[in-house]
Amino acid sequence: MIRTATEDDVPAIVAMVHELAEYERAPEEGHLAEGQLPPALFGPAPALSGHVALVDDQPAVCALWFLNFSTWRGVHGIYLEDLFVRPRFRGHGLGRALLARLAAECVERGYGRLEWSVLDWNDPAIGFYRTLGAAPMDEWTTFRLDGAALTALGSTAPS
Repeated sequence: MIRTATEDDVPAIVAMVHELAEYERAPEEGHLAEGQLPPALFGPAPALSGHVALVDDQPAVCALWFLNFSTWRGVHGIYLEDLFVRPRFRGHGLGRALLARLAAECVERGYGRLEWSVLDWNDPAIGFYRTLGAAPMDEWTTFRLDGAALTALGSTAPS
């Protein structure tokens, strides 16, 4: 069963985000705490949406996503921030089913695309995404500003 995440799912989702950080070889970068997720998902102006896939009434897969906007197309899309299938549930179609649910959300709402990032060494995920018809955006390079560089640039902003 796939459904929208609820507040009761928060501990399992936070645990899966930390499991994902470990899988992606960056456990020290996973700082999400249980208290941070409810305002983002359920607050007065939620910035994040979430779905879970359940097995025996327990979250086995989570997807956290938010809306983006294509200025070229003039419509919203979904950016999938995290998709994580707990290892013991891989290979059973749950990740595909959750992505299909998000694709259906896009179609139902008139959104133009569903997109996400994947680490270039994650061959199983890349192969899986290709079977869905997803195409890599090889001509684009993601840039990130965080930590000291973010602070330094921010300190130069005009008042």
